[in-house]
Amino acid sequence: MSYDFKTSTCREKTNAEKYTLRESLFGTEDVMPVWVADMDIDTPDFVLDAVKERLKHPVIGYEEIPESTFLAQIEWMKREHGVAFELQDIFYSHSVVASMSAAIEAFSKVGDKVIVQTPVYPPFFHSVAHSKRELLKNPLKLLACGNYTFDIEDLKSKIDEKTKLLLLCSPHNPVGRVWRREELEAILALCLEHNIVVFSDEIHSDLVYAPNKHIPFASLSPEAREITLTAIGVGKTFNMAGFAMSSVAIPNEGLKKRFAEVYERIHFANGSLLSHVAFEAAYLNGKAWLEDLKLHLRANFEMLQVLCEKFPHAIKITPVEATYLAWLDCRGMGLRDKALREFFVEEAKLGLNPGISFGREGSGFMRLNFAISSAKMSQLIKQLENALTKQRELG
Repeated sequence: MSYDFKTSTCREKTNAEKYTLRESLFGTEDVMPVWVADMDIDTPDFVLDAVKERLKHPVIGYEEIPESTFLAQIEWMKREHGVAFELQDIFYSHSVVASMSAAIEAFSKVGDKVIVQTPVYPPFFHSVAHSKRELLKNPLKLLACGNYTFDIEDLKSKIDEKTKLLLLCSPHNPVGRVWRREELEAILALCLEHNIVVFSDEIHSDLVYAPNKHIPFASLSPEAREITLTAIGVGKTFNMAGFAMSSVAIPNEGLKKRFAEVYERIHFANGSLLSHVAFEAAYLNGKAWLEDLKLHLRANFEMLQVLCEKFPHAIKITPVEATYLAWLDCRGMGLRDKALREFFVEEAKLGLNPGISFGREGSGFMRLNFAISSAKMSQLIKQLENALTKQRELG
């Protein structure tokens, strides 16, 4: 069976975050919202069908998460990513951000340092600040080719005895990198040397484009496995963020015990029974759908790439290896961040994430979510091309 993503169901009359917040975020509803990282693509039928089947039972009460739910995820991770977890390693969580906050509390204390590699998804540094820990910024290094890598020398110079935790984004949001083994091993060596725990956010790990291959941090070596918490789930892969279910895998018994103390105090509980059903159905049935989705996403990105090549003075697009998030280098437009955002809203009628929200290293950049239908992508390209043409003619 093959799937196509030419069109998608309209979300404007639902409570979809990206639509309901247009007025407050962009000052108008007359924008195509391509900011928050969920897809304007229908959640797969095999997920919805599983939920409909469960709803035939008239009682929706408290339920335990069945073993089969996480066993489906464990099998997927082993088959797709070559990493083996055990059932007893897995904690339920309603979100990666919640898991991250629990990890910060479990593995550091007030005043300790937590490493964050910017530009990065804003909750990485917000979670550190809210926990009253010290943010240790290790900015990614922007290469001449437009791609990014870790700045290992900078990190070496900043680590001290108060550095307790590294928040790793792998694959990376927003720059779209799939970290190579040698890059990850350089990070691992420093963390082992300084007894630093790694919280590895791998929520985008299924959205990787060939020939790139995601390497789970915990799979690097037996030593890596002993210092790593791996956050994974179906929210991004199958457009299921609204089911609010992910997991954290912690093989090391000592780390597991420390995390559990915080976890139980917060009372994560078991989430929604409909989420259990949906989560399991996605992992059991999702392979073919995902492969077709990635072909579609890649085609969307290539459309955007072709457009940017027409306007090299204005936008350079960062190579994408994973995710459905384009990182646009708009510094050639010569606009300050506020004016840049206004250009996209007022001229292109597109609602994007300003790069500055990912850290000051994102100044002059914008993040665009290209996980939309073919029809919407064609419209987006038309709107952006018209706006860039007008700007070129005026300039």
